[in-house]
Amino acid sequence: MLYITLFFSAFVSATLLPSSSEVVLATMISQAKANLWLLWLAATSGNVLGSCVNYWLGTHVLRFKHKKWFPVSEQGIVKAQSQFKKYGVYSLLFAWLPIIGDPLTVIGGIFKVRFSVFLLLVTLGKGVRYLVVTALAIGLDKII
Repeated sequence: MLYITLFFSAFVSATLLPSSSEVVLATMISQAKANLWLLWLAATSGNVLGSCVNYWLGTHVLRFKHKKWFPVSEQGIVKAQSQFKKYGVYSLLFAWLPIIGDPLTVIGGIFKVRFSVFLLLVTLGKGVRYLVVTALAIGLDKII
């Protein structure tokens, strides 16, 4: 149950909904006798799957761009495309960052980044982030 809770916390954190799976992971590490690698795997896979949902949404969102309720203007889309082209597909390595990370994964879908490349870059970035959170939660002195 511990791993499933962390998985869903990480999944929600990767969507555009506010959540903080890092706090959940750190708390679980400090309060539970759990397998660290399974905690890391649950957090990483949940977070990556949430980013894949964002990617999928991005692949479909532009069909609504001419609707009055659509939240981004045509100029905003052009600006996002320009920024994404400027920094390239490797900007997806930063999908773990607060505030800009979740929209980056949607933009990856909008601009049709090859899914295998998307998955690799997002998994690398998010996996490293959870390794760092794990290291900090158990204490760097215990690792070295």
